[in-house]
Formats: sequence, C-alpha cells, structure tokens
Amino acid sequence: MNNPSVEDRPGAIVSSVKFALEPDHPQRLASLCGLANDNLKMIAERLDVRIHNRGNQFEVRGEPEQIAIAETALKQLYQETRGSRDLTPDAIHLSLQPSETNSLRQSSPAPKMHDDKLYVVHTPKLVVRPRGGNQKRYVHNVLNHDINFGVGPAGTGKTYLAVACAVQALQQDEVRRILLVRPAVEAGEKLGFLPGDLSQKVDPYLRPLYDALYDMLGFEKVDRLIERNVIEVAPLAYMRGRTLSHSFIILDESQNTTREQMKMFLTRIGFGSTAVITGDPTQIDLPRGQSSGLRHALEVLADVPGISFTHFDSADVVRHPLVQRIVDAYESKEQE
Repeated sequence: MNNPSVEDRPGAIVSSVKFALEPDHPQRLASLCGLANDNLKMIAERLDVRIHNRGNQFEVRGEPEQIAIAETALKQLYQETRGSRDLTPDAIHLSLQPSETNSLRQSSPAPKMHDDKLYVVHTPKLVVRPRGGNQKRYVHNVLNHDINFGVGPAGTGKTYLAVACAVQALQQDEVRRILLVRPAVEAGEKLGFLPGDLSQKVDPYLRPLYDALYDMLGFEKVDRLIERNVIEVAPLAYMRGRTLSHSFIILDESQNTTREQMKMFLTRIGFGSTAVITGDPTQIDLPRGQSSGLRHALEVLADVPGISFTHFDSADVVRHPLVQRIVDAYESKEQE
C-alpha cells in the first residue's frame, strides 16, 4: 500500500528505513495492519509516508523526520497488540494526534512526570491513560494540587480526565463525595420552572459529566451513589454559603461564570478537597457586556502558590481530526 503524495512533492527529501517487528506473531501483525491494511493506510496518510510490509518486515519511505515518527508509532502500536488486544481505529487515531507525534519527535527521554505508567488513572470500569504532554501535565497537576484550572478548546479531555481523577480519589477513600457543578446559563431564570427535582433540572447541562461517570462506574452504581448523595449534582447558584470539605469538586463550563460566581465558588473549598475548574474562554455564553469569571480568575490567580493551570490547544484535541482544524480556523479568524 502506498501514499502517492510523498515522493511526488517537489523538493521533498525522500529516504527509507527497514525494520522488523518482534516477535513475529501473525495475529498481532494482522491487528496492527487492519482489515485490507486499513490501519497502515491511516498511519501512512496521517504521517505523509509510504508503508510496505511483508510479514513482520516493514519499510517506510518519506521525509526523514516523518519516517522516524512512523517507525516509532508502528513499534508502539505493535506493543499494544500484546495479550490478543485488537487495535481499533480510535486507538490509532489517538496515537497519531499532534500531541502524540510531537512527543515522538523528542530525542531525549521524557521527564518522569510524563511517564504514562505513573499517571494512569484507574477506575472500576476502565483505565484512563493521558495522551500527550498537556494531558499528562494536567493529570499530574490534579493529583498534586488542591485547585486546578484546565483551560482550552473542546475535545481536549479536560472534563473526562477530571472525572477519572475524581472517581479514582473516591475509590481510594481520598474524598468522601464528588460534586458536579455547572453554571446553568442556557436555562437562565426559567431554571426554577423546569419539571422534576433539582438534579433533573440541571441534568441536561451536566450530561458530559454523567457520560464520563457511566463509563467509569456503570449506570447502576452511579445511580446508587447519587441516591446516597455520594455524587451530588448542583447548579453553581446553589453553592453559596456552603463549605465543601473532603470532596472532589468539578466546575465544568466555567467560562460562563461571572466574576462574582467564580470568587464564590473558589472560596467554598474546605479541608481535604480537590477542585478542578474546566472551561473554554472562546465559547462564552454570558450576556453581551458580562465579563467571564474564568478569564478574570486566570489573571488574578496567575501567581498564587498552590493553584495549577494547564492550557490546552488544538494539538490536544482527541476527537475527529476535523475538530482540530475547526478550532484552528476559528482561532485564525479571531486573530484577524
């Protein structure tokens, strides 16, 4: 299989490298290559190289830097096929994200805090592995700081990783409960007239958090924990006057808080608690003229010891490749 664009590009420096994937295991090689070599085609297209193989003998042709990345990616993906584990297109897509390929370019070993083995997050239903330097740094910060900001575009794993860390902390008895908080900006003053109890009123706005919890704990366990108030769901407005101790608190969509709301939330944090504030400053739904509490907090708290800030960009997007391009296009337009 070939990617015809590599050698046809004017001025391109084309070289090749040959290597073998060991051990020579037909089933693992089939998983790596995919049906009709679909996986190899995806890797070749994303990295702009040509890949040819005969059994476990591989040859990669293209520009030298891209060849090195492709060789490392193939070897790492082959390692993931151990234990009869099939590679899915999603797994390959994630391994080829810019945040991942940037790490493959580094000639020196990654810092210890970026070691996946040290910062894998364990939950009852699945193991969550941060990808790319920013996600690893984010998990590192959440595990080591009491207040953490995760700021960046949609699809960078801010909320999902925060929920994973919360579930792990609950399972390890590091906290007594999880609080999911979100400003219900879309409902506005109509929030009180929505049918159902408080949880049902804000359910539509907390769906991403629920989905992550279901992935990690299962539907029945999440429902039981909500009934026992171990997992609590609340709009931001209901936080005033409370002291949240021995809790893991996630404030999602924080770009839609006002300055006063953000200050109120941050001053709720009690002993033994961890707070994660996530948001995307480019998607503010506040009324025109109302300044974002997230933007203000990033300026005011920038030099406060004990608070961590992780900034994501389009290279960290782990959704469809088009999402990254969309984010870049909007950023370019705003800069104009």
